Amino acid sequence: MGRAPCCAKVGLNRGRWTAQEDETLTKYIQTHGEGSWRDLPKNAGLLRCGKSCRLRWINYLRSDLKRGNISEEEEQLIIKLHGLLGNRWSLIAGRMQGRTDNEIKNFWNTHLSRKLADRGINPVTHKPFCCNFSLQPKKDSKPELNSSIESSTSSRAYKKSQRNMKKQSTVMTGTCKRKKPWTEKGALMKKMDPMEKLSSRISDQSSCKPSSEMNPDEDKLKSQAQKLQCCSREG
Repeated sequence: MGRAPCCAKVGLNRGRWTAQEDETLTKYIQTHGEGSWRDLPKNAGLLRCGKSCRLRWINYLRSDLKRGNISEEEEQLIIKLHGLLGNRWSLIAGRMQGRTDNEIKNFWNTHLSRKLADRGINPVTHKPFCCNFSLQPKKDSKPELNSSIESSTSSRAYKKSQRNMKKQSTVMTGTCKRKKPWTEKGALMKKMDPMEKLSSRISDQSSCKPSSEMNPDEDKLKSQAQKLQCCSREG
């Protein structure tokens, strides 16, 4: 659970502070002192939020506030404190009289962090940037590209050689599915006439099956083949 809001913020004034509101706030704090910001608007008779009263007093109405630009001594102090405390702006402002945390934060983000970066110092760690972190020209990047290209070409050549070896092994073992092994029967079938091929196929089928299992269609084909053979011999 977070912190409860300081007020309901209903019917309160928003926007710029008027001169009368500034006077009432300064008079009340001079007589009663700082603190108890939640009860301050009711006690002082202001239609403002407690947070708004606190920020108005700390950042604008305090008597010990320093106006004007931040000096070089203050810059060095901010850099040292930031190296020790980091982005704890309220603690840094507590060690610098007359400066607010909001002012120091804005000055750091707009000026000091860029100054340190220009000097080669990391504004987060307060250490010099790594020596390897440098922008290299395009010429230096070419050898890296060439090496990557060479490695890719070598890997492709290796894969290609492996494929060729696999092909050779399949041909040697006879496990290749595309090319059938050479047989004497196939050579004879190529030289035979179409009629002789048909008769040879029928004879093969009949030799594999017994006569009882043969179909009548097969008998017809066999008789037609015998008739064609006889006609060709007589012719």
